[in-house]
Amino acid sequence: MISVEKLAGMIDHTNAKAFASDADMSKLCDEAVKYGFAMVAINSGQTKRCAKYLKGKDIHVGAAVSFPLGQTTVEVKVFETKNAIANGAHEIDYVVNLTELKDKNYSYIEEEMRQIVDICNQNGVISKVIFENCYLTKEEIVELAKIARRVRPTFIKTSTGFGTGGADLNDVKLMKSVVGNDVKVKASGGIRTIEDVLAFLDAGCERIGTSASVKIIEDYKKMLESNKKL
Repeated sequence: MISVEKLAGMIDHTNAKAFASDADMSKLCDEAVKYGFAMVAINSGQTKRCAKYLKGKDIHVGAAVSFPLGQTTVEVKVFETKNAIANGAHEIDYVVNLTELKDKNYSYIEEEMRQIVDICNQNGVISKVIFENCYLTKEEIVELAKIARRVRPTFIKTSTGFGTGGADLNDVKLMKSVVGNDVKVKASGGIRTIEDVLAFLDAGCERIGTSASVKIIEDYKKMLESNKKL
């Protein structure tokens, strides 16, 4: 069992809803500060707003790029990445072009990843590659993970949370088996309970993305209290 603080520091507190209001963003940032979450995970258009809210706080702003479909050109993804960083993003979560992956255009996927990761590295920004595993075969997950192992983003990530499925333990284990310790793994999409979180951490994840962050931490506190009484 890890401390509450350490667990909170592995969670990306998320609100990527299209209709999220200014009040929603303020609440998200306030909760991130209160609980000590790793970052607020938001659409890139909210970056400047959240960076302003969190100025002087030890909480990262994480911008989602080409979210949630990944169906923009490399040039557009590069511009969005640079724009998000200029507006205060400390982390970039971008969605790969699944059409090119399905067509086995692996050189395209690698070049796309390399350009975005290079920009992040040059700016001291964490990079995360969203696979969207619900649309991929096991073979495609392996090929994408192999590319990531060569390019070395900070993280590879299971899902956007907007696809037909979310994080899956077997997918996480498969991703981890390919990248080893060279690239970290983030699980996101449909993670709602502390039991889910602990299972994904046990499988090798080092980040969890969820909009149920507050409930998860509060449930973890109760779990620790119950264990003390045993």
